[in-house]
Amino acid sequence: MSTEPSPSLTERRKAATQLDIAHAAAELFATQGPHATTAEEIARRAGVALRTFYRYFRSKQDAVSPLLTVGADRWRALLEATEPGTALGPALRTAVEQALAAPDAEAADALLRTRGLLRAVADDPALRAVWYRVNQESEERLVPVIARLSDGRGGPLEVRLVAAAATDAIRIALETWAGTDAGVEGPGSPAELAVHCLRRLIPMSP
Repeated sequence: MSTEPSPSLTERRKAATQLDIAHAAAELFATQGPHATTAEEIARRAGVALRTFYRYFRSKQDAVSPLLTVGADRWRALLEATEPGTALGPALRTAVEQALAAPDAEAADALLRTRGLLRAVADDPALRAVWYRVNQESEERLVPVIARLSDGRGGPLEVRLVAAAATDAIRIALETWAGTDAGVEGPGSPAELAVHCLRRLIPMSP
């Protein structure tokens, strides 16, 4: 379990504002494209001043990073909650299935929002750089979680390889799904594709 201290009220408000801006940016990027979207429009959609936007983000593309990070944080938290010594393959698969599930309308909307954003990523190098950066940061944060779950059964090299493979499994699955019209559940869904990638990339996965 995570031992990090709970965020303060100020930190929670800051995170909420950042996420509001991220949602606004993602919606605008998905509907009219990154090139046609300005930081002013994003700030206006989020209901904040432009100076507030630039207090938190260096560019309009960077504004989506909190939204992308939320998903990575969620599946890593699911892994952190897994008992040490649990077989790594099944633990990864269960966490991915839960993190990419769409049990309700809110979760389905979140996945569809991600699809729109990833489609915009394909046409904007700066936005793509943000996507890759978030994945790299997620991989680095995943390393100690994998090490704990491995419970000494794998060395540092194996742990890093598993963290990289698991992160890329989700990234490739989401990118592939975003290029299709498959649903949020069932064949071709993010969860189904991610589990398929895990089985191919990580020998431990049954």
